[in-house]
Amino acid sequence: MAREIERKFLVNSDEYRKSSTGVLYKQGYLSRSPDCTVRVRTAGDKAWLTIKGQSSGASRSEFEYQIPYEDALLLFSLCEGGLVEKIRYRVPYEGMVWEVDEFMGQNEGLVIAEIELEYEDQPFSIPPWAGREVTGDPRYYNSNLAVKPFREK
Repeated sequence: MAREIERKFLVNSDEYRKSSTGVLYKQGYLSRSPDCTVRVRTAGDKAWLTIKGQSSGASRSEFEYQIPYEDALLLFSLCEGGLVEKIRYRVPYEGMVWEVDEFMGQNEGLVIAEIELEYEDQPFSIPPWAGREVTGDPRYYNSNLAVKPFREK
């Protein structure tokens, strides 16, 4: 089974921008429940359909499939809530790659850094621009930001 293990942190400075350029991501949710989310996403000119299971700690099942870009644009009209738009930066730090998302639109002002791990207790170094950990906090799940944006908190 495919597993995603990630930790999330709020970002407290824009120092991460010095080592990376961003890519525009748009995503929406075809289904949102505590047990399973189904997401459609574009990144640049590519698109994916992703199914994620319920979180348990920092991990959950994840299945991702590339789909035609034009199909993703059509699927956006079927999504619940609004689309989540963000600029994603891939930032190397001490031998690992962090993904930093600067949210746009109704989520503007929110910046989150994620690191994907091979196993839950894998050691890693936290960059100086990463602040408070928000792993497991549903307020920062992208699926929730689609229906209850950051600006409404």
